[in-house]
Amino acid sequence: MFRLHEYIKQNRTYIIAEMSANHGGVLDNALRIVREAAQAGADCLKIQTYTADSLTIDCDNDYFKIKDGLWNGYKLYDLYKEAGTPYEWHQAIKDECRKCGIDFLSTPFDKDGVDFLETLGVEAYKIASFELVDIPLIEYTASKNKPMIMSTGMASLEEIQDAIEACRRVKNNKIVLLKCCSEYPAPWEDMHLQNIPDMSKRFNLPVGLSDHSAGSLGAVVGVALGACVIEKHVMLEGVDSADSKFSMEMNDFAQMVKDVHAAKIIAQGPNYELTLGEKNSTIFRRSIFAIDNIKKGELITEDKIKVIRPGYGMKPKFYNSIIGKKAIMDINRGEPILGSKIE
Repeated sequence: MFRLHEYIKQNRTYIIAEMSANHGGVLDNALRIVREAAQAGADCLKIQTYTADSLTIDCDNDYFKIKDGLWNGYKLYDLYKEAGTPYEWHQAIKDECRKCGIDFLSTPFDKDGVDFLETLGVEAYKIASFELVDIPLIEYTASKNKPMIMSTGMASLEEIQDAIEACRRVKNNKIVLLKCCSEYPAPWEDMHLQNIPDMSKRFNLPVGLSDHSAGSLGAVVGVALGACVIEKHVMLEGVDSADSKFSMEMNDFAQMVKDVHAAKIIAQGPNYELTLGEKNSTIFRRSIFAIDNIKKGELITEDKIKVIRPGYGMKPKFYNSIIGKKAIMDINRGEPILGSKIE
């Protein structure tokens, strides 16, 4: 059973480790990523299901050449051919996920990819940010009636709404959106994580974060702002790939998982009830004490009392109201001023 919606109902953070191209073209690396991601605390391992031909065509026109950024100089077809996860590996990766007790997820990029994943018995689908505008693909994928996780990098509000409506047209309401900044790596000033609560309110859907920024901070802030899912690219130390420059090594990923779960606990609320520890600490607050002996019948004067710690006396807000009142019993220096001791 794919556990995403169960986690959402339980208000738990669901963590997806994205393998992407970080297997480096070696199946043993892919299986090792599954094992190490599971050990690090991932709830799910995600791959991508495509061939170069499902994404583009083999063409040398300038349109198909990358001229800047992380993949500068690549032709699209060559990049996707190098970075893809072979279809014949998918079953082994899915089986390894089952052995490790984590969910398996993939991103299809065409109908053939969806059909292939259906033969594997996948239980959910991910739509990548770049494919969010491919409404026919979204409709076809959603028609399988599996949970749909859709990244929203580069998307306008209208485009997000179009993708949601594509799912709903085929009676699929099992939708989770992921806030995403489609820059690799994503600079903090472009993350705009306040979109997470805003998207949740606008679309009335669970919202998570697909995080391409460096380190754990983006994920921690995302969870504090209500992200129910964190997706992060993971890599093996020393294995270079098309995606390794913006991916997280496993030791750091394990720490991120701990930080994210801690952030979830820290961000609980609102709750203004005192904790047990706070209740125990109230005795160290300030209160009104006698700083000189006060005889029975003597007036309470400012030179006789003071607001100090600890908190066994009357609250400081009563200080002015008891000045000039008579003591109805002897009050010794160092004793708390209580309502039962004055008129």
